[in-house]
Amino acid sequence: METLTIEHANALPAPTWHRLGMNDVDIELPALEAAQSVEVQAEEGLRGEAGAFEEALAATPSMAAGEPGDQPVERAADSEVSSVEPASLPTSAAHQVDDQESPTAAIGEGAAIDEQALSAFQVEAFESRYLSAADVFSTGMGPEASEYLEYLAGEPIVFATRPGERTCATVRVEGVDGAANAAAIDVVAAPGSFLSLAIGLDSPVQGAGVVGTRLRVFAGADARVDVVSTQTLDDSWIVLDDAGIVLDERARVQLRHTVLGAGRAYTGLAADLRGDDARLDIDTRYLGHAHETRDFNYVAHQRGRRTVCNLDANGVLAGESVKTLRGTIELVHGCKGSEGSEQETVLLADERVVNRTVPVILCDEDDVAGNHGATIGHVAPKQLFYLASRGISPDDAERLFITATFEEAALTAPDPRTRAAVGRLAAQRGVRIEEASR
Repeated sequence: METLTIEHANALPAPTWHRLGMNDVDIELPALEAAQSVEVQAEEGLRGEAGAFEEALAATPSMAAGEPGDQPVERAADSEVSSVEPASLPTSAAHQVDDQESPTAAIGEGAAIDEQALSAFQVEAFESRYLSAADVFSTGMGPEASEYLEYLAGEPIVFATRPGERTCATVRVEGVDGAANAAAIDVVAAPGSFLSLAIGLDSPVQGAGVVGTRLRVFAGADARVDVVSTQTLDDSWIVLDDAGIVLDERARVQLRHTVLGAGRAYTGLAADLRGDDARLDIDTRYLGHAHETRDFNYVAHQRGRRTVCNLDANGVLAGESVKTLRGTIELVHGCKGSEGSEQETVLLADERVVNRTVPVILCDEDDVAGNHGATIGHVAPKQLFYLASRGISPDDAERLFITATFEEAALTAPDPRTRAAVGRLAAQRGVRIEEASR
């Protein structure tokens, strides 16, 4: 079968040591025809016109007034010079080293030999300070993946709320045997409105192929958007879940990712907290089983003042599963009073699993708080001994942890159909959960 490759997907914005092989991932996919089979449920009047997302971005003001040459730019706190002309590049506190390319590549032609080299990320970060939301918008998986998903999906599904409105919608994307099926979803939340969006990716019938979503969200001033995405595909499927989010003043977006199935699952999200007092909360729950692959990339650019971003992930890895989670919070120059936090808890239920956790904080502002950490470990030998003394083997203990993951997913499912999908996948894994049958 012919294949195609999406290169440098789920890339870190500031690459770390290249030899570790965690900066990005190349995704090999079968070359399949597009199915374009998506089910949409939405309240009357919620469906919007194509182009609504682009219009909302275009109406968002830039972070800095005027062009770069109009005003001086302060250097980072460790610089010996208080200010320079904006045409020159400031030293950034968010210094990252990448042995993929020479550090001298970022030095301008004719620069002094003793001038500090800047990484590609530092150059881009400085330039983007003066760009509009439309100019810097991106999704977490990158442009190649986004374009591929948009090609598969065809016309986007647009949800546009009215000011002050409270509403909900559901999008279901199911596997189509021998095909690639994807949905492109645009959300434009008007000021003061609330939208609850449930996304389900499932394979109720046997088969193999590609399933994906491309989600773009614009949350206007004081708007709130809650997104619950639940993935329950069999191991014969490949999943691409790509998202990009922009938050205006005092907007709040909550996103819950539950990744339970698929042989290979790739998830990427990029967020631009552009407005003052904006807040983003991401809660990811995942399960790795047998030979499954899980690859996550979350990037949050906190540009507005007093913004808050929380990235939380909890997972169980069993069998010979492989997981990579990249979490990057960038505290951009000028985001005074902002707080960023990322935390992951991983239970390694088998000695054969491979876990990669890459928490990154990039900071170019002093009046901020940034925290990151990870708790990763196997089941303690004393706990296994205690279970064995009560007739529970290591394999049975592993099944207990998998069962707990499915039960939580069933309890938090947004609707009965999603709950049934969780129960179906659990039963396929030999796990029976009472909640799924209610």
